[in-house]
Amino acid sequence: MDPVSSAAVSNASSADPGTVQGAAAISVLKQALNMQASSALQLIQALPQAQLATSGQLGTRLDAYA
Repeated sequence: MDPVSSAAVSNASSADPGTVQGAAAISVLKQALNMQASSALQLIQALPQAQLATSGQLGTRLDAYA
């Protein structure tokens, strides 16, 4: 967890949700979590896709029984 998120978590957990400051802390926490989720999705999408074997003896046939 990065320092911004840990600060947002500590502020949101200690804030009273019935106050304006508490609502703002929870809003900041939600925004930080959404930014982290977006960054993680971009990293996952940047990974190369695995290519299946199309020729040769290795990896082209599989007999599997469950």
